[in-house]
Amino acid sequence: MISDLIDQDDRFRGILDRLSSKSVDDYYNPYRLFEWPDSLPEHMWWMSPELTTTHGTEVAGSLREEQLFALSRFESVNFYSLNVHGIRELLIEVVRRIHTTGFETPSEFFHHFIGEENEHMWFFAEFCLRYAGKIYRAPAGGIEVPTSSSKADSLLVFTRILIFEELVDHYNARMAVDDRLHETIRAINRIHHQDESRHIAFGRELVELLFEDFRRTATEQELAEVSGYVRRYMTYSFESLFNPQAYRDAGIERPLELRRTLLDSPALADAEQRVFRKTAKYLRKTGIIR
Repeated sequence: MISDLIDQDDRFRGILDRLSSKSVDDYYNPYRLFEWPDSLPEHMWWMSPELTTTHGTEVAGSLREEQLFALSRFESVNFYSLNVHGIRELLIEVVRRIHTTGFETPSEFFHHFIGEENEHMWFFAEFCLRYAGKIYRAPAGGIEVPTSSSKADSLLVFTRILIFEELVDHYNARMAVDDRLHETIRAINRIHHQDESRHIAFGRELVELLFEDFRRTATEQELAEVSGYVRRYMTYSFESLFNPQAYRDAGIERPLELRRTLLDSPALADAEQRVFRKTAKYLRKTGIIR
């Protein structure tokens, strides 16, 4: 059982203790921490230009500076909206498992995780509502879970959470130190990156244990299904950054056509590989993806 693996893993228990202590030591009140100016300048980057979906494509070269600024503005709102939706999903899944059979040991850290993620959701939503007046809807679709195995269910839930967090952190880490961005934007990315480093460290350890438990009884077909699912989920997560509504709000004509053009661009594969370089290396090392 997964509870036996967790309880007998002294390394994992030690990591949980350190991460829980770090959460206490690093605690901050987000409702007092941030300064929210009435507005942010529009004639500047709201997202590092290298992180925008048109970067490295012919489309970027065809846009005026004002259009590129507008695109970064609404793509940043889409990025924070994705955080709101992603955090909501992971909170639901973690709350469903806290203090349940198999998750007794990590439940103390789950309390820190839930509290921190709830606060993250608040400040990302606050940014969207203050500076765009809305939160973009969650992307349509999703990927059907390939197996009904209860072991696979928890494995895939926490793998999805880890993929989401590592994708987001790739952007946070870069925008936190980009002095082309407004201090308010740098601050929310800096704080989120600080907390996500703990969540990712925890997630990697837990996912590895869950996969070890799953692999004990899984068939080759089930292992292949999980591998394929995780690969598709990574692509789905990355492509959610390409929001036609953000293109429309930026004043770009034929936003659906633009999305298709960008997804077909030779630059896409390189961009996705950069975002998930560390994630894919970890998932291959553990054997989750083949």
